[in-house]
Amino acid sequence: MCWSATADLVAGSGIAAIGVACVARVRRVRDLPIAALPLLLGVHQVIESVVWRSHGDAEPAITAWAVIALPVLPFWVPFGVLLAAPRSARRQLLIPAAVGLVTAVTLAYLLATRPVNAIIRGHTVGYGIDLPRSSLIIAGYLVATIGSLLLSGDRWLRLLGGLVAAGALICLMAWRLEFVSTWCAFAAAASVVILAWVPRRPAGP
Repeated sequence: MCWSATADLVAGSGIAAIGVACVARVRRVRDLPIAALPLLLGVHQVIESVVWRSHGDAEPAITAWAVIALPVLPFWVPFGVLLAAPRSARRQLLIPAAVGLVTAVTLAYLLATRPVNAIIRGHTVGYGIDLPRSSLIIAGYLVATIGSLLLSGDRWLRLLGGLVAAGALICLMAWRLEFVSTWCAFAAAASVVILAWVPRRPAGP
């Protein structure tokens, strides 16, 4: 797949629309954060279309993209999964939730104190920020996001976790310098699984 401003705008708009449908069909408040994940990721892709059109010079769009990709997702995903998970799975989900919280706080601090830039590389975008101990931070990020989905106790969320894990491996091998951008796009596309997850959830307050 080749990314471009148009591709990001069209794909992001479509995924965001699916997210709106997911939110509209939620029958339990605890499921709302996960149901809203396609909406968040769709908007994320739309924001990247602005980065494309500015050739990497739109600082507000770059910052907004980085905020969602870096501190927001490792917090949003594990805590959303924790809320939605069956009672039997919640104890084991405390680990990725705790890892996600530490990772999100660390990334939020780094974003607040260090510049982030975007470079157009062919059909991908590379985002750059100086991360100390980057391998440890990336490991924490993946444990929080992918790990929580795989430990969710729900087959649809485990499927999403498997797809996102496969996407992470493919994107890391194919686009090392553009990993964050390409993996987020892959995760956005995979999040449409949530459209099948929402109507299967039990009703509740």
